[in-house]
Amino acid sequence: MMHAYPTPIASAAASANPEPPASAQSARPMFRTLLVANRGEIACRVIKTARAMGLRTVAVYSDADANARFVKLADEAWHLGPAPAAESYLRADRILEVAHASGAEAIHPGYGFLSENEDFAAACEAAGIAFVGPPASAIAAMGSKSAAKALMEKARVPLVPGYHGDEQAPDFLQAQADAIGYPVLIKASAGGGGKGMRIVGKSADFEAALASCQREARASFGDDKVLIEKYLTRPRHVEIQVFADQYGDCVYLFERDCSVQRRHQKVLEEAPAPHLPAETRRAMGEAAVAAARAVGYVGAGTVEFIMDVDSGRFYFMEMNTRLQVEHPVTEMITGQDLVAWQLKVAAGQPLPLTQQQLAIHGHSIEARIYAEDPDKGFLPATGTLLHLRPPAESDQVRVDTGVLQGDSISPFYDPMIAKLIVWGETREAALQQMDAALAAYEVVGVTTNLRFLRRIVANADFASGNVDTGLIARHQDSLLPPPVAPGAEELALFALAEALASGPDTPEAAASLAGWRLNGPARRRFLFRQGEHSHTVVLCGTPGALTLEVDGQTLQATARLEGTRLTAVIDGHRRNAAWVRHGSQRVLFAEGERWLVEHVDPYAFSEAGSHGEAHLRAPMPGRVVALMAEPGQRVARGAPLLILEAMKMEHTIAAPADGVVKALYFAPGEQVSDGDELVDFEAD
Repeated sequence: MMHAYPTPIASAAASANPEPPASAQSARPMFRTLLVANRGEIACRVIKTARAMGLRTVAVYSDADANARFVKLADEAWHLGPAPAAESYLRADRILEVAHASGAEAIHPGYGFLSENEDFAAACEAAGIAFVGPPASAIAAMGSKSAAKALMEKARVPLVPGYHGDEQAPDFLQAQADAIGYPVLIKASAGGGGKGMRIVGKSADFEAALASCQREARASFGDDKVLIEKYLTRPRHVEIQVFADQYGDCVYLFERDCSVQRRHQKVLEEAPAPHLPAETRRAMGEAAVAAARAVGYVGAGTVEFIMDVDSGRFYFMEMNTRLQVEHPVTEMITGQDLVAWQLKVAAGQPLPLTQQQLAIHGHSIEARIYAEDPDKGFLPATGTLLHLRPPAESDQVRVDTGVLQGDSISPFYDPMIAKLIVWGETREAALQQMDAALAAYEVVGVTTNLRFLRRIVANADFASGNVDTGLIARHQDSLLPPPVAPGAEELALFALAEALASGPDTPEAAASLAGWRLNGPARRRFLFRQGEHSHTVVLCGTPGALTLEVDGQTLQATARLEGTRLTAVIDGHRRNAAWVRHGSQRVLFAEGERWLVEHVDPYAFSEAGSHGEAHLRAPMPGRVVALMAEPGQRVARGAPLLILEAMKMEHTIAAPADGVVKALYFAPGEQVSDGDELVDFEAD
């Protein structure tokens, strides 16, 4: 079943037991079989609610998703095609074929892919299959930013001063920008995701910015039409969740603040918006309902507004005609399941609640956990989730995910690992929950944005609710600091875990970590590297007495390792940690921090004396940075053959013996998976 919401909300919703709106003459029966035309976490999310409502669920999948979590959750699953979305998840004809073959009476498109495709919505209607979304006419009306703003102007929804017309001559657009006053924003009319947008600070820069924006718009959307708007220097991004049924009733389920963004893409969302006056909330909600009514909307939609922090005025930006990624925060503060609402409305049933019956309770925040590298411009990361341990779920903590430990993050789709959603009675309580949940999240195998997210949550401006879309840019240095260097105790934990992992896991192991010698205490030496820094730990002891020398500092310790969980007492300080091996990498999680080092094994080439062929494989997923040898080249033992970059560190693949390089299978810049054959080597 779906994650339970905070008890006070759920019980309040249940006790309301509202009567259907008077406009709905009768409630129609729910359909029995639902096809989910999406993948990943949103497919899992929809399937959970559908099954809880007693619906049979059908999944569709590409080659890359054959063993995905959502495929296993569905009652049945049908293959669509190869991994690229254009050959699978965007194949509307194939999806409709599967719908007919599986007996599906409705299709839920999730978000992305076909969710805002008017042709697909129309094709579903023509095929007699319910599209869980708005009518094609509403999608078309809101699909063009220019046309949508013209409609909103007629409906008297506030608009940012600007030009949204069809005339696109450069001289004309320049004159419009000059009249509006700088700075202005040039925006692709068919745009989204931050593409086709340019901020222009003065008239002299307009011509070049327009040409650049149009080129990007043509490449991304096949349409170079743009609109011009006044650019607000301190804007907030506040959106309203609306819902309408087939009987003309429409409500708003309050707002979400999505101001924390990078390159126009959302990072953290929360509901309700901090410091938003009640009268502004009501005015925005009523404007959003007016926008929905203007296009004959049905189902779930989000009306996005831009708000001037200084004046408090808000303006219509666009309408997303689908369920939003950040919908869980609205669910958490209202106690409503928005997917259940979608399914009921699509089946012809009335809205479950009236506007008067909806209320806000508490505060919710969502963080998007991505496989990406914030230190490298948020480049997406690929690889295998070798270790994945999310925080424990509760009424206050919810994890929406489409992956499990052992799954791969592929280059074909959005690299989202999960959405982490928390709830608290107050915003301060929700912030505390979020920090604790992020601290408890453990991921090894791909680079993530977890540390970056914790820094945002701890940022003074964010914590105080002083948010706008420039927050990340203003605080970039503090949000992206260098990696945390391990202290003496952390290095001791690395060494203790290494020693325990290489010996028997018995109660006696803690007393004999260092081994045993006839004539005195044994010594084991460990070398760890982090970037350019090396750390030496010497473990010395006899049964019952363990001493560690860490970079010249002496510590006393006992320890026990069970799986990945390490418990140690160091100089009387008890430490609980998680320790994970990943090739030559070692990752330590403790007290909400994460440390990563490379374990340098002095015996790495101990088996290199054998003759014959050797196949050198990737010890972890990563990217080939450089080739240090050529096919046919004779090299000496230990000579560098290839440099692999993984988990923010470079790793050298060296010759295991004197011999000849027979073949190199990857070129610089190419991604490799764990276990991929890198070099074919023949030892002497």
